[in-house]
Amino acid sequence: MSRDDNRFLNLAAPQIAGLTPYVPGKPISELERELGITDSVKLASNENPLGCGDAARTAYLAAAQDLARYPDGGGFALRRAIAAHHGVEPEQVTLGNGSNDVLDLIARVFLAPGRESLFSEHAFAVYPIATQAAGAAARVAPARDYGHDLDAMSALVGERTAVVWIANPNNPTGTWIAAEPLRAFLSSLPAHCMAVVDEAYFDYVEQDAYPDTSRWLDAFPNLIVTRTFAKVHGLAALRVGYGLSHPDSAELLNRVRHPFNVNAPAQAAAIAALEDTEHVARSVAHNRREMERVSTGLAALELEAIPSVGNFVTVDLGQPAAPVDQALLREGVICRPVANYGLPKHLRITLGLAEENDRMLGALARVLGRAR
Repeated sequence: MSRDDNRFLNLAAPQIAGLTPYVPGKPISELERELGITDSVKLASNENPLGCGDAARTAYLAAAQDLARYPDGGGFALRRAIAAHHGVEPEQVTLGNGSNDVLDLIARVFLAPGRESLFSEHAFAVYPIATQAAGAAARVAPARDYGHDLDAMSALVGERTAVVWIANPNNPTGTWIAAEPLRAFLSSLPAHCMAVVDEAYFDYVEQDAYPDTSRWLDAFPNLIVTRTFAKVHGLAALRVGYGLSHPDSAELLNRVRHPFNVNAPAQAAAIAALEDTEHVARSVAHNRREMERVSTGLAALELEAIPSVGNFVTVDLGQPAAPVDQALLREGVICRPVANYGLPKHLRITLGLAEENDRMLGALARVLGRAR
């Protein structure tokens, strides 16, 4: 059934009727069921190929022994751990079922019909979805070199701009914004505008000029910083994220936050993950090595990749990506075409284990008919 054939379409709110849902990366089980493949690799969803650390796994299993009890709805222990990690107060922490949940809370609180949000071309797909679901209008600034053009964004800020979304680093391009221009941009925003800096890939960035905006909350009361445990901590299956903000903003977000939105085993695992600095260091080191190897391998195939500081790389195939993606799927390699981000010739590739990356490069060479 097509979307337009839905018998309840005329009953939905207008902004929901016109909404296109977020499409996640294809699961391994789905590909293997469709094509009868038994040894596929998934490099589509920016997951940590090393998985979670032993400490997080142990904490999760211990908490999972008592599944009949509701979790702490306020997340007292986890909010204290996050606050201590960032040097803020627990009242500044909003827990989410993944950081996407926090982004949705922000839209529900600060956006409404008659208001606007602003984000960059090629920015994370949740921003337009959350904006439209709230009944607000979206303004999209053209990108510069696949990344945020802060001057172009500044030019679009107006009286109706209620939320500005900034992904740093950006998904799916892997581009990033240095501290000085980002601070200047935030300083230029009017008091009626909330600034959201989405730092899902924060831990992977090793550039000296890259800012930790969680340290800027005192300087910018209208700033909200979001983070996730899904990436470097390897807890994507548990859906744990959080926002950091002024206590008054956090209080508003918590008015619409669903009770028990982060389950008990997830809270326990996240607390343990914050303390496991060795696992984070291993994950970052692995990512650094594989980014160099994969970038070299793509260049050998005469493919141009967007320079990335995340745990993924987006490559220009020089042709429509959809047929190449389908051919890779038949090779048992799941990547992510990003036409929905305005990049129809690009493919986003998560950095996996060394052997998974080698398999991807070999499959890509065969599909494109190029020697490796």
